[in-house]
Amino acid sequence: MRNKTLPKPRFRGSLLSRYLLIILIALLFIPVVFPVSLIGYQIVQNLVHGNVYPKSGQQPEERYRTIHLENMWHDEAKKLKGSTPDEIDRRIGELGKSYSKVDMFWVDADSRVRQPAGGRLHLPETWDAADAISYMKHYREATQQFSVIAFIGDDEKLNRGFMVMQVSKAELSPRDNDLSARESMAFFGIILLMFVLFIVVSWMFFMNMRRRLLRLQYAMTVQNGSGLPDPIAVRKSDEIGQLEEAFNGMVRQLDGSLKREREEEELRKRLVANLSHDLRTPLTVVRSHVYSLQKEQLSERGRELLKLTESKLGDLSGLIDNLLSYNLLTSGKYTLHPERIDVLRVVRESAAAWYPLWEKEGFEVDIDLPEGPVYWMLDAQWFRRILDNVFQNVVRHARSGQYIGVGTATDAAGGMAIVIRDKGKGMKASSGDKGAGIGLAIVGFLAREMGLGMEIRSTEEGTAIMISPAAFGGEQGLRLR
Repeated sequence: MRNKTLPKPRFRGSLLSRYLLIILIALLFIPVVFPVSLIGYQIVQNLVHGNVYPKSGQQPEERYRTIHLENMWHDEAKKLKGSTPDEIDRRIGELGKSYSKVDMFWVDADSRVRQPAGGRLHLPETWDAADAISYMKHYREATQQFSVIAFIGDDEKLNRGFMVMQVSKAELSPRDNDLSARESMAFFGIILLMFVLFIVVSWMFFMNMRRRLLRLQYAMTVQNGSGLPDPIAVRKSDEIGQLEEAFNGMVRQLDGSLKREREEEELRKRLVANLSHDLRTPLTVVRSHVYSLQKEQLSERGRELLKLTESKLGDLSGLIDNLLSYNLLTSGKYTLHPERIDVLRVVRESAAAWYPLWEKEGFEVDIDLPEGPVYWMLDAQWFRRILDNVFQNVVRHARSGQYIGVGTATDAAGGMAIVIRDKGKGMKASSGDKGAGIGLAIVGFLAREMGLGMEIRSTEEGTAIMISPAAFGGEQGLRLR
């Protein structure tokens, strides 16, 4: 047989490519997840802080939010990039009216301090470094003020001065702390979500592999009416798909072999049936001539040879009967009809029919059966056939022991068993009259069909055959020890 190399699946659709993709995602997970999380955090932050401060004509919140104030102040400073000092004064005055609880002022390029009319702050007329230090110390630390400083135009290089706003922390919204907590939760939630997605993708990959392998295992164990599994549908061309295709090929080969075996079995059965019927006519003619020769005057040697010929013709007739019976049984053309019968009565009748032959052959016959009836579910005709085949084997193969015993014993399940014994040389020894084993095959087949167990114990000192409906733990069939 030539060795066939399995075709390799395309790398793109193989399990290896998918597994490597998962490994690549795992390796890049840490370097990528945090930047993506930061981007997501920024998006969430922008969504949360959409309109950061009230537009013109809108009323601000009763309490201010630091992020709103800070964004508003820097945005206003940027808008005042090309404005004159008077325009800056006017805009800061407008903002002071909108944010009544917020103090605002600005310092121009000449270091002069300017605040809207009605300003509540006590500020020097000019602003120098000492004033900046004093402001930082007094207003931001001592008075617990929240302040925001922005350069005019939001750019220090323009040298247009700077603008300051401050508000008491008591006026700030307590939601700032809640918002910060929510932002932190959103950030870590995005990281957790990415971890969960990675785990789900990995789990789905391996669960898909497991499901396909279990489907293949189920297809291997479930058999159809012919005793073979059904082919499985191949959905993908990866490694598991190749395994499924190989399984389907094996099923097709087994199905073809089974069909050929059945055809050969049918041919053999027809051949055996035809040969058996064709042999009966010449066998009957030969046996009639042997019977006629027995009436002629023959020498002692001639009578011995004639007796041997008659014995062999009897064996041949029995072999033909066994062939026909085995062919009939295995073809399913005969159905067993079990019924409740007295098994001891059947054994006595069968032994009585064989007794003249045993006496003629010089056998010591020992029949020890209980008096009362014992009922089994049997087909009486075929149980007699079992006994006949066993008795025939004793006569043919254990003639040297000149003994046959028929009795009972207790089987492994505690029930009664029929025991047939001889004192021959055992089944492993050659009796000089070895057959094809068809008689024993018929015994085993009938025993299985009728739910009987048959155990054979054979040694050099003899053979014992035990027949029981529950022999060796209820196992049906034929066992040889």
